[in-house]
Amino acid sequence: MPLRRRPQLLRNQGNSCGMWSRQAREGYSAIGYQIHTGLQHSIIRPRQPNCLPLDQVTLPQKLQEAGYATHMVGKWHLGFYKKECLPTRRGFDTYFGSLTGSVDYYTYDSCDGPGLCGYDLHEGETVAWGRGGKFSTHLYTQRVRKILAAHDPRQPIFIFLSFQAVHTPLRPPKGYIYPYRGMGNVARRKYAATVSVVDEAVRNVTYALRKYGYYRNSVIIFSTDNGGQPFAGGSNWPLRGRKGTYWEGGVRGLGFVHSPLLRRRRRVSRELVHITDWYPTLVSLAGGNVSQSDGLDGHDVWPAISEGKESPRREILHNIDPLHARARHGSLRHGFRLWDTAVQAAIRVGDWKLLTGDPGHGDWIPPQTLANFPGRWWNLERRADVRRSVWLFNVTADPYERHELSARRPDVVRQLLARLAHHNRTAVPVRYPGEDPRANPELHGGAWGPWADDEEEDDVWDRAYPRKSRNKKQRKKCRLCKLRSFFRKLNTRIMSNRI
Repeated sequence: MPLRRRPQLLRNQGNSCGMWSRQAREGYSAIGYQIHTGLQHSIIRPRQPNCLPLDQVTLPQKLQEAGYATHMVGKWHLGFYKKECLPTRRGFDTYFGSLTGSVDYYTYDSCDGPGLCGYDLHEGETVAWGRGGKFSTHLYTQRVRKILAAHDPRQPIFIFLSFQAVHTPLRPPKGYIYPYRGMGNVARRKYAATVSVVDEAVRNVTYALRKYGYYRNSVIIFSTDNGGQPFAGGSNWPLRGRKGTYWEGGVRGLGFVHSPLLRRRRRVSRELVHITDWYPTLVSLAGGNVSQSDGLDGHDVWPAISEGKESPRREILHNIDPLHARARHGSLRHGFRLWDTAVQAAIRVGDWKLLTGDPGHGDWIPPQTLANFPGRWWNLERRADVRRSVWLFNVTADPYERHELSARRPDVVRQLLARLAHHNRTAVPVRYPGEDPRANPELHGGAWGPWADDEEEDDVWDRAYPRKSRNKKQRKKCRLCKLRSFFRKLNTRIMSNRI
């Protein structure tokens, strides 16, 4: 096949879109929505015997079939309890990065609780001891440039560059903080500096593509993976909510596509695109074969991106999480007997977005530069009906989710609840196993890594994890947890008010 029809692909993910970063990585790698992978609930903890389903063909595996060399650099966070779960077993020829969800930018230490810390920097399937000390964004950029320098441009190549930045804890190099010294908020200052490092990295990778002869036939995709965390310097203003919520501030992401192959350039597209669309889009662009018979939830959106055509996507199932704490005032009755509104779920169909259960904190948090903005914006969330378990918004006309319309448009509510019920009938059981003590890094030389044998049979793949009834002691402990949670939320509000 002529090279011009098999462009080089570079996908860069800095920090759409899921409510958590793991969900976004899963979305680009796997064939469908979270309800079809069993990873609907929360994130994969370092000590959980869980990972991306082994029976699903990943994006890099499909690209390998199409003749591409595949490389991954950066944050994995899709499970590693078995070697079969590692990036090099899921379609990448090489891997360099961290397996857990969060590490120190310099030491590459990752903690999952008091006394449960370990080193997390890996080269392929081995621990990359002695590589710490350099800021991760610089280290990962350096690796990508080495890959491009050593590769033959005549063979198509796919690189997934998954920067740790701008994930907490933020520790940007001092030289990058200086231009933002005038910012009064320290968290915002560090955040801006960390973003500047990412900007520089994108420039350097693009320069390497030009230098080594890839650029003219390359497609560069840059995307966020979830909303910002306001108390850590991020900002989703004027969108509502934050990372970890289903409000637009948690799930609406910005990104760009840069390529000499684009037919219509220098424009903004507002077409509907979901993180699962990258799988069929990139496989098709690479000359591979994909079809809906593969169980795909995504669409090929390249004509919409390159030519400005209408996106084939009309609907996004953000998620259905049956294990999330149920909304106190939700019920099947409130859902027209179609859907239990106590269950956390979110869906968009056309202009309409519906949320049920507990969608997460729904406040509007002005960034540090708008600290003196009128207080009425800050108080909007406080006037919300805490007894509500259904929200409806026209997010085309009202992207900031200020005007709740469920009472005015019960017909639309009914339609979207029916769509949730339809999707839920195709859902697989949730896999969210308990933590395995064998994962403790102290048992593995002080580093995180696989701890279970590949032949080991686990029941985590074949059963759901129902909630167990709590005894009196557990209920008391739960009340203490709620009290601690209240003070954490209070602290979050106080810190958010400074941003």
